[in-house]
Amino acid sequence: KIRALEPEGSLKMDLVLVKADAALRSIDEDKKQAVLSKLKDIKALWEETAIYITHCHSRIEWVWLHWSEYLKAQDEFYTWIHNMRVTLEPDIELQLGLKEKQWQLSHAQVLLNDVINQSVLLERLLEEAASLFSRIGDPSVDEDVQKKMRVEYEDIRQEAQSRVRLLEKITKEHERYNANVNQFQSWLNDVTERLNCCIGEATKSSAEDKLKALKEIAKNIRSGVKKWKHLESQCAEVIHNTSPLGAERMKDELEELRKALEKLKMLSSEEEERLIKIQQSESAYESQARQLEADIQELRKDLQRLENDLDPGEEEKTEDEFVTLWRKCNATRAELAAEESKVERLKAQLKELLRFSQDVQAHAESVVSAIQQYQSVRSKASKMSTDTETQLRRLFQNPLQDFEQWKPSVQMLLETPEPALAHIEVANLSLSSETDTWFVFAQAVPAAASIQLLDHSNWKGFSSMAENPTVWRSILGSGCSRMFYFLPSVCTLPLWNLSFPLQMIQDDLAELIIQMEEVEKLVQSNTTHRHEMNQLTSDSQALKRLLEV
Repeated sequence: KIRALEPEGSLKMDLVLVKADAALRSIDEDKKQAVLSKLKDIKALWEETAIYITHCHSRIEWVWLHWSEYLKAQDEFYTWIHNMRVTLEPDIELQLGLKEKQWQLSHAQVLLNDVINQSVLLERLLEEAASLFSRIGDPSVDEDVQKKMRVEYEDIRQEAQSRVRLLEKITKEHERYNANVNQFQSWLNDVTERLNCCIGEATKSSAEDKLKALKEIAKNIRSGVKKWKHLESQCAEVIHNTSPLGAERMKDELEELRKALEKLKMLSSEEEERLIKIQQSESAYESQARQLEADIQELRKDLQRLENDLDPGEEEKTEDEFVTLWRKCNATRAELAAEESKVERLKAQLKELLRFSQDVQAHAESVVSAIQQYQSVRSKASKMSTDTETQLRRLFQNPLQDFEQWKPSVQMLLETPEPALAHIEVANLSLSSETDTWFVFAQAVPAAASIQLLDHSNWKGFSSMAENPTVWRSILGSGCSRMFYFLPSVCTLPLWNLSFPLQMIQDDLAELIIQMEEVEKLVQSNTTHRHEMNQLTSDSQALKRLLEV
């Protein structure tokens, strides 16, 4: 209002100047000086008043402008405070995953930066309030108001900082969990790859090396179980600050890791068991293979020894040598029969080796070679035994046949009432010749008996003679009969013609008695032939008495 009156004052001042100019023209010179002096004072007063009006108006206008700006800034500040309070007041919203949490943290950091930037405006606002308060002393800008503004700002700043710190904690917790999950997944892939290398058929490592690697893998898997349990506890903490859908995804992810770990553990355990079985199988194979080779070598050694024993030599053999050779062949065949069980055991051992996956070609060839050697030695022993048996049959049967052929002629001679001296001499010569044959026969009989006692199952030719007492009775009876026939002829000969010594007949009789004892052992369990044996015994006793006479 004062400023609005300034134009009116200027107009009145102009009017005073006009009136003064008119008065100066009409008054005396002595009064002009007083008018001019008064006019000068009025003009100076007006100018001072006009300047003061302008100055006061400017100051008031400045205060008004600043206060207006302050109030506007204050309104904006409180609006910002309200908006920030509305933004920061609700609880933190649970997010789906790490990416959403990072976005949430980024938004909270933007809010915090806004709060921090607002501090500059607050300081300027507080300075303006202090300036206004110092100029006008209005209570709306006093220190309490300034302090309240600062407190409200600090509350907002602390709330924003707390939210950022909490979100940073939640985000870092989830980041650590994700890092551990990725690390666990990487570890799982690495162990799986190592396990696949052990399981793969293309690997050239031995079973022992694979077992060592699997034991190391099993050790890693046990540590992996601890890692998974740590992940499980971490997951529970992260789930607490995650949305339900995100928590479900995390549980599913953790369960997949557990299943993968269990599968890895199962595969490792199965492969370890398989390799242990393979190692045990290899060990068993090697042990059985060594035993097989040892048995083959032992059999070869025995066969070589038996084959060396079968060497008959190229020189002519006597009857005793034939008997010895026959006995050796018989013993060899018996040993070969015993060795047959070893051959069958070799076949069984080879069959056992065929159960293994290893190549048994070399062992099979060794077994086949040993069997062929066994069959060769057995064939050689059989052939030699047959040849020797043939020789023994010839040596045994030929003297008996000669004796049977000679016996009728002697009987005819003995039945002649008065044989001529020439016939007696011929008989004497025949008796001398037959005595030599008798020695062969007497030697063949115990040989045949002793051979039969050695083996009752293989030598069928001699066995039929040994098991038939009629044949023995015929042999022994023929011997007794021949001595009965010889003794009268010898006794009727002159002393100068007694070239056949009685001592030789006594020796033959002693051997004959021994043979009878052996035959008696053969037939003692057979009552059918006991009568015939008794007859032979009585004949031999009669012959003995006749010889004594």
